[in-house]
Amino acid sequence: MKAIVYRKYGSPDVLSLEEVEMPIPRDDEVLIKIHATSLNSYDVDLLKGWPFLSRIFQGLRKPKNKILGTDVAGTVEAVGSDVTKLRPGDEVFGEVSTRFISLGFGGFAEYVCAREKNMTLKPSGMTFEEASAIPQVASLALGALRQNGEIQPGQKILMNGAGGGVGTFVVQLGKHFGAEVTGVDGTEKIDMLHSIGTDHVIDYTKEDFTNNGERYDLIIDVAAHRSVFRYKRSLNPGGAYGAIGGSVLRFFQAGFVGPLITLFGNQKIGTSGGNPNDGMDLICALFEAGKVKPVIDRTYPLVETPQAFCYFMAGHVKGKVVITM
Repeated sequence: MKAIVYRKYGSPDVLSLEEVEMPIPRDDEVLIKIHATSLNSYDVDLLKGWPFLSRIFQGLRKPKNKILGTDVAGTVEAVGSDVTKLRPGDEVFGEVSTRFISLGFGGFAEYVCAREKNMTLKPSGMTFEEASAIPQVASLALGALRQNGEIQPGQKILMNGAGGGVGTFVVQLGKHFGAEVTGVDGTEKIDMLHSIGTDHVIDYTKEDFTNNGERYDLIIDVAAHRSVFRYKRSLNPGGAYGAIGGSVLRFFQAGFVGPLITLFGNQKIGTSGGNPNDGMDLICALFEAGKVKPVIDRTYPLVETPQAFCYFMAGHVKGKVVITM
């Protein structure tokens, strides 16, 4: 089968299309013929071998797992002996990776093996491209929205980096739960954010939301580059801030300084995340009800995966970038 392979850390230039062996499913796995997959920020991190901590599991000098890509959508081709729910021919989607240490990727290829429990049946009205754009970012969005407990109607949420994959789901899910959502991103994403229902949009090139005097019940941040103390002053009493991505320094500050702020105050500061494939049944139901829809910026064929990475890394993606077979 064809796959996009990388044998050393670096830029998209190290990616190449190669013929590799077909994977064989284990007892609890299914073999999936991939129709579409999508890029995530973590794919870029693993490509670069950064942060360096990831190399402890992925390989210090070169990657052990040579095929990136964790979000897949496709058709079940074969099943392991312990598989009970899925059958060949089922159309499924999900995040292949189950835990950080496993780094169970392989989505940038024609076929991949995945645990049965990681796959969700794809709604008939959802395209494979749309399905591939959902798993990781939707799980992260749901986890972040529950940073401080369940969202209550009328709460004020700010999403910093609202125009990306996670952000577009936070906006739509936040609106579904009855929150008032403010999205922060660059000028080129403003119209798109209005189109998906964002209540208020802030252009970060023109305004710093930490200086405008507004207060929020929840701030979710995929572009953390300020001190956590600046975010703290934009929170209401009892509010919460969760960092998902951004500057490594600021992310670790949120992870280590944030709990101390939480301990001695009435606001919750820390990092945020989600468990792989959590909430996919909810997402499917909301999709079928017309409440949630993945935003897809561009689609590339498998052979153009390096170009897709270049576009993704330029930082102007609206929603997701999808790779098709």
